[in-house]
Amino acid sequence: MHLHILGICGTFMGGLALIARAAGHKVTGCDAGVYPPMSTQLAEQGIELIEGFGAEQLALKPDLYVIGNVVSRGNPLMEAILESGARYVSGPQWLGDNILPGAHVLAVAGTHGKTTTSSMLAWVLEAAGLAPNFLIGGVAQDLRVSARYDPARRPFVIEADEYDTAFFDKRSKFVHYRPRTAILNNLEYDHADIFPDLAAIETQFHHLVRTIPGSGRIVRPAHCAALDRVIARGCWSETVTFGADGAWQASPPDADGAFGVLREGAEIGTVRWTLSGEHNRMNALAALAAAEHAGVPAEQGIEALSRFAGVKRRMELRGTVGGVKVYDDFAHHPTAIATTLEGLRRQVGPARILAVLEPRSNTMKLGTMAARLPEALADADLVFCFGAHSGKHALGWNPAEVLAPLGDRASSYDDLDALVAAVAGAARPGDQVLVMSNGGFGGVHGKLLDALRARA
Repeated sequence: MHLHILGICGTFMGGLALIARAAGHKVTGCDAGVYPPMSTQLAEQGIELIEGFGAEQLALKPDLYVIGNVVSRGNPLMEAILESGARYVSGPQWLGDNILPGAHVLAVAGTHGKTTTSSMLAWVLEAAGLAPNFLIGGVAQDLRVSARYDPARRPFVIEADEYDTAFFDKRSKFVHYRPRTAILNNLEYDHADIFPDLAAIETQFHHLVRTIPGSGRIVRPAHCAALDRVIARGCWSETVTFGADGAWQASPPDADGAFGVLREGAEIGTVRWTLSGEHNRMNALAALAAAEHAGVPAEQGIEALSRFAGVKRRMELRGTVGGVKVYDDFAHHPTAIATTLEGLRRQVGPARILAVLEPRSNTMKLGTMAARLPEALADADLVFCFGAHSGKHALGWNPAEVLAPLGDRASSYDDLDALVAAVAGAARPGDQVLVMSNGGFGGVHGKLLDALRARA
C-alpha cells in the first residue's frame, strides 16, 4: 500500500513513517520546511519528501493519505483531498488500526516526562532482550532512533500524547492506542489552545483508562488529585502507585545521584546514574513498574537503568567554553521549568545558573501560565527570556511585566542576537547556562557557544 503522509517531519509522524516503511508499505510525505534530523532519517530509509502542501501532490495517487495534526482546513493539499473524495485517516488512528493490534502496548501519558519515561521503559525492555518496538518523541542515546518496528516483536512502547488527533478528530491521540500497560505520570493543565480547563483533559484521560483491559496495569503517582478524579470515574485494571506513600519508592540520592529503589517498603536495588532531579527518579520508578508488567524483574530493570545514558534535549550538555557549560532542555511548562532547575541546582550547588527561556508552546504563548513563571524560575541566578513581538512565535503577553517580580535578575529580548550577546557578556567561568524551549530556538545553543569562544 502507498501511504502519503502530511506533516511528515514532526516527531510523531516521522516516526510513524519509519514504522510504516518497516511494515512493508511504500511511503512518501510532505511538510513545510523539510528539515533534519527527521528528514535525514526518512531519506536514509528511501522515503521521498516533498516540500510544502501543494495540491499537485494528488497526482501521486496514493492508496491512503495519513494526516498529521499540523494540518488544518485551508491547507491546499487537504482541501484537494476533500474535494477529490480520496481516502484519508489520522496518523494515530492508522497506527492503532494497522500496527498495534496484537501488540502488548505500553503507553506513557502525562503532562510531563513522557519522552524520558518512554525512553527509560524502552531501554529496560531492550536490555532485558525483548527488543521492543517503540515510537517516542525524542532520541534516547542508548536507542539511537525515535522509532523502530519489527512485526515479529510483541512489546510496543509509545509516548501517549493527550493533544488532539487531527482537525477532524478532536479526541486525544492516546485513545487510539488501547494499551495493556499505561503509565499516567502526572496531570496538570496544559494545551490551552485545545482544552478549556483541566476537567476537559481529565475526561480524555478517563477515556484512555476505559480502554485498558482487566488484566492490564495502570502505573500512577500515589498523590495526584487530578488522577484521583480520573480513576474515581471508573477503573477496571490493576493500579500500581509510585512516589511518596506509593508501592514503589525512591530513597534520597547520594552525592553521586545514586538512589535506592523500594517496593512495598523493601529495598530491592540501587540505580547508579548521572541523571539529576526528583522528577527523573519518579520517571524511573514508573518505568520499572511498567516493565515488570511486561515480564522484566525489577532487579534486572534497575541494572539496566544504571546504564541509561539519557535523552537528547533533556539536560543535554551541548558544550563547555571557558568554564561555562551550556545545556539544552525541552522544559516549556512552569512545572517542568521548576523541576529542571531544581535538579540542576542540586547537581551544581552554589554555582550560578543562567536560565535562557523561549516560551514557545501554544499554552505559554497565550499567557495562560505566564504568572507562574517567576516562581518556576526561582532557582536561577539570572533569567533571559526571548519573546518575539510578531510572527509565528509572538507572545500574547509582555515578558518584562511578567518577570518583574524577579527584579534585576531577569531581562527580556525580542532579538535573538541581542539575547546571545547579553548571555555571553554575563557568563563567567563556573556558570551553568540552561536553555529551555520545546523548539529549535533559532540555534541559540550553537550561537552561545560561538559567542563564548569569540569572547575567549
